[in-house]
Amino acid sequence: DEAAMFANHWQTAKEFTLAVAEAMPAADYNYKPNDAEMSFGKLMAHIALANNRAFATVSGSKAPDTPEKIMAAYKDPKGMFDKEATVAFLRDSFDYCTKALADITPEKADAVTGGMSGRERLWAYFTHTAHHRGQAEVYLRMKNIKPPDYKF
Repeated sequence: DEAAMFANHWQTAKEFTLAVAEAMPAADYNYKPNDAEMSFGKLMAHIALANNRAFATVSGSKAPDTPEKIMAAYKDPKGMFDKEATVAFLRDSFDYCTKALADITPEKADAVTGGMSGRERLWAYFTHTAHHRGQAEVYLRMKNIKPPDYKF
């Protein structure tokens, strides 16, 4: 069934994304290859924030509050991200999204908000997570760190 398939891939995405997040040393969490890019920590927070909003929209549940320290760093172009707090936020986001998945009925999956069905929004944000995780893997390579082995 489609919901079970998505939940299975979501669990893999969680494990793989958290492994990428853990691979960057704390001292390099604010590394970015140039000024036009988000820092590594901001990428991880961006994944969590976007997923929280998307899964809240589809499930109809309230997204968890963003820790004040994370939101302040996210809004500040020079904001600094703490690895431990950022990884915890990312983990909590995946856990919230997994819980929200259980509340998504076929009707909610079919419902259209903002021009997308719930089903389409979930796949869009699955892809969004993969996109930014791949970007983060390049950051790891730029720091001469071998990214975790790909999981699908």
